[in-house]
Amino acid sequence: MKLKLLLVRLIPACLAATAAFASADCVAQPAPIRETAGVEISQVELLDLTPWAHDAKDRQLRIRKFVVQPGGVIGVHSHDDRPDASYLAKGELVEYRQGGYVNHRPGDTVHTAGKGVTHWVANEGAVPAVLIVVDLFKP
Repeated sequence: MKLKLLLVRLIPACLAATAAFASADCVAQPAPIRETAGVEISQVELLDLTPWAHDAKDRQLRIRKFVVQPGGVIGVHSHDDRPDASYLAKGELVEYRQGGYVNHRPGDTVHTAGKGVTHWVANEGAVPAVLIVVDLFKP
């Protein structure tokens, strides 16, 4: 009986304390800032998604970080099955495509790859390269 009486008094006290802490967090939150400031946006790269429009069902937007070690390679592959765009955050990479190659430096959009693109990427530098890759794939 004493336990029941204790619980009857303790539970409302705990709930009141929790509500006080929760409302204190809400009071301390600043008002939303409406204007963007102090932000630089890179050159826009566009990739036409029309070739995949008929096949959009069940596709997922995926973002991944690849760390390509010196001497590392992302092996030859095609993008006929999925479009992607990549951004080089750190290091240097060489992208090989039919007809040549391109050297990429930090801050470059390494590639936008769509139908008909087959390529591979190599780190021929001395430091790891960090590549952010976004694609629309089917699991």
